Amino acid sequence: MRKRKRLPVALTIAGSDSGGGAGIQADLKTFASLGVHGTSAITCITAQNPKEVLAIQACRPDIVLRQIEAVFAQLRPSAVKIGMLYSPPIIRAVSGFFHRGRLPLLVVDPVMVATSGAPLFKSSAIDLLKNELLPLATLVTPNLPEAEFLVGRRLRSVNDLRTAGRELQKLLGCAALVKGGHLKGLKTAVDIFYDGRQELLLSAPFVRGVSMHGTGCTYSAAITGYLAAGHPLAQAVVLAKEYISQAIACSNKAGQHSVLNSFWQ
Repeated sequence: MRKRKRLPVALTIAGSDSGGGAGIQADLKTFASLGVHGTSAITCITAQNPKEVLAIQACRPDIVLRQIEAVFAQLRPSAVKIGMLYSPPIIRAVSGFFHRGRLPLLVVDPVMVATSGAPLFKSSAIDLLKNELLPLATLVTPNLPEAEFLVGRRLRSVNDLRTAGRELQKLLGCAALVKGGHLKGLKTAVDIFYDGRQELLLSAPFVRGVSMHGTGCTYSAAITGYLAAGHPLAQAVVLAKEYISQAIACSNKAGQHSVLNSFWQ
C-alpha cells in the first residue's frame, strides 16, 4: 500500500463565477495545480461569463461565517485568500472571524471591478475594507484601478506603482503587491512588491492577441498556494508571477474565449 501524501490546505473566501474563469472556480483550480487541498467559503453568487456580469446575489453574512468556521474546525488552512466580498456586512463577518485569534497567512485581493467593467464592490465598503480587514493581511494585491481606489489618486507610471506600494505598506502594515498590467504604453506587465524591507520589480511580456478574465484571482490564489506549501512571502510572489505569466502564455480556448491554463506545469 502506497504511503498517502499529506497535502497543505488553503482556503479561498470569494465569489462564485458561473463562467468558471475567475473567483472560487479559478482559485480551486490553481490550488489543485499546485498540489494544495483547496477549501472555500462563497460570499456571492454571480451570473457571469467571459463577456459580462449579468447579476450578483450576495450570500447572507451568517452563512459566509459558518463556511469559514466549518473549514477551520477540521481543515485549518495554512494560508487564506480573500477575494470578492462585495458588501459591508460580509466584510464585517469575515474580518470579525479573523480578529478572534491567531491569524493564518492572509492574502487579500481587493476585488472591486470585473474585467468586463462591472462593479463587484459597493462603494460604501471601501473604508471598512481599509480599516477592518486589510490591516490583518499578510499581503494585499490590488491591480491598478484598485490601487487608485485605495490611495485616492491616479497612478500613471511604474514609479507611481512604487510610491503606492510603499504608501499602502506604511498605511496598512502589510506587504503590498501593486499590479501594473493596466498601465498604458508598456511592453511588459510590471508589478511592484514591497514588504517594508525589500522591493521587487516583477515583469513579464504581454501575450499579444490574448484577453481573458480571472488573471488577478489566479495570481493571488497562486501566491496563497505557494504560501500554504511553505514558501516565504517574497519567493511565493516571484513564483506566482511566473505561474500566471505561463498560465496566460499557455492559454486554451473554451467556446469562443481564451481561458487560463492553470495546469500548464
